[in-house]
Amino acid sequence: QVQLVESGGGLVQPGGSLRLSCAASGSISSIAFMGWYRQTPGKQRELVAGIISSGTTNYAESVKGRFTISRENAKKMVWLQMNSLRPEDTAVYYCQFTQTIPLRIYWGQGTQVTVSS
Repeated sequence: QVQLVESGGGLVQPGGSLRLSCAASGSISSIAFMGWYRQTPGKQRELVAGIISSGTTNYAESVKGRFTISRENAKKMVWLQMNSLRPEDTAVYYCQFTQTIPLRIYWGQGTQVTVSS
């Protein structure tokens, strides 16, 4: 059984930094896509950053220049470095892995990020 476990969330002041980590356990391979999403109450989950197996990344406009996603395939891990955090970045952050063979999508349990003074 595959599980994704996130860590690194917490409370930080505006302008501060956090680094989220997500590690997969279990039998998972051919991970084409790793991504970070976030969700606030009453809103849809949105893609924050994604990275494909070649290393190509994409970011939501609101986080470009502040957040950096990275991955290590051998360790089945993905990270999200978040700098210059703003109150509007407050949300539950989820990691997602997409396995292509066979096609499966896995989600982490979520980690709370709160940006407040």
